Amino acid sequence: MNTPAPPVGPSRRVALAIDALRHGWAIQLDGGLSLLPAETGFGPDITAPRMLISAARAATLKLANQREAAQPDAPVLIRGAEPFDLEAARAIADPALDLQYPLKGPFLAEPIANADAARAAMELARLAGVLPAFLVDFSPAGEVQPVASSDLDEWRDPARLKIASRAHLPVSASEHAEIIAFRSADDLREHVALVIGEQSGEQAPLVRLHSECLTGDILGSLKCDCGPQLDAALHAMAAEAAKGGWGVLLYLRQEGRGIGLINKLRAYRLQDQGFDTVDANNRLGLPTEARDFPVAARMLELLGVRAIRLMTNNPAKVSSLEAEGVVVSERVAHQLPANPHNARYLETKRDRTGHLLN
Repeated sequence: MNTPAPPVGPSRRVALAIDALRHGWAIQLDGGLSLLPAETGFGPDITAPRMLISAARAATLKLANQREAAQPDAPVLIRGAEPFDLEAARAIADPALDLQYPLKGPFLAEPIANADAARAAMELARLAGVLPAFLVDFSPAGEVQPVASSDLDEWRDPARLKIASRAHLPVSASEHAEIIAFRSADDLREHVALVIGEQSGEQAPLVRLHSECLTGDILGSLKCDCGPQLDAALHAMAAEAAKGGWGVLLYLRQEGRGIGLINKLRAYRLQDQGFDTVDANNRLGLPTEARDFPVAARMLELLGVRAIRLMTNNPAKVSSLEAEGVVVSERVAHQLPANPHNARYLETKRDRTGHLLN
C-alpha cells in the first residue's frame, strides 16, 4: 500500500521555487502567473507575448510613465509588437546588453491582476541571484513549480534561525574570541557571530553588523571599505575587551547588500561605465538595499543581547534594529579614510543612502 506524500509546506515551496529559477525552470505564482526566468531559462523556440520586469528596470527602459500611479514601485507587465523570445528577453533584462541591443520597444504596459504575486516574483529572483525579469504566459515544456506569494512570509520568519554550533576561535585581533554559527531550516546561508571578550549581561557590547563582502573581506578590493571596516571593528572590540567590556561581530551572509555576488559584480561593471552604486543596482532592476536586518536582531536575541552600542555610519541600521526590539544605546561612528578607488562609492553612500560621513 502506497502512503500518500505529505503536503508541501510554504517554506519548501519557496526553496523549490528558488532552486527552479537557478536552474532555469518555470514557476507558477498564486495558481495563475506562469513565469520563466529570462536570464536562466532555456528551451527550443520558447516565446511569450508578455514580460514581467521590475519597476527599477522599467525606469531604466524609460517605461516609468507607464507604471500605475498608485503603485509606483510595482513590477511592470509589458507587451511588445512581437512575442518575446529568450534572446530578446535577456536583452531587456541585462543592462550589459544595452549597447549591443540599443533599440528596445515600443512596449505597452498592461495592468497586473495580482500585484502581490508580481512582487513575490521579483523577491524570488533576488533570492535566487538571477536578474528580475520573466517571460509570462509561455508554453511550458515541462513541470512548473507552484509557489504562493504568501509563502515568503514563513520563509522570511527569523524565528526559524537557531544556533547550530559554537567554538573558541583565537583571531589576530584577540585570542579570546568565540565563534557561533546560526542556521535556519529554510535558508542555505549560515550566518556567524564572533564574540570578543567575556560576555556580560550587565554591559551593552560594542556590535558591528557586517554583511559578507568576498571582494573586500577576502580579496582586499579597494572599490569599497568593507575589508578595512571589518578589521577595524575587530580591533575596536579587542580594545573594549581589554578594558573589561566585550564586543560582537555579526557576519551576515548577504553579499552585495542582499543582491548576491554575481549581481554585485554586474553592478561593478556598470560602475566602470560611470554609474554610481545606486544607479547600477537600479539598472539591473534590483533594490539599492535588500539586506535582512531582522535576522541580525534574531542572532542577538539568541545570544541573550538586548541592548547594544552599534558601530555604524548608517542610521537605517539603527532604526531597523530598533524596529525589531533591539535597544541601541549608542551609535558609534565607524569611518575610515577613503582611497582613490572608493571615494565616489563613499560619496554616494553619504549623498544618496543617508550615511553619516564627513
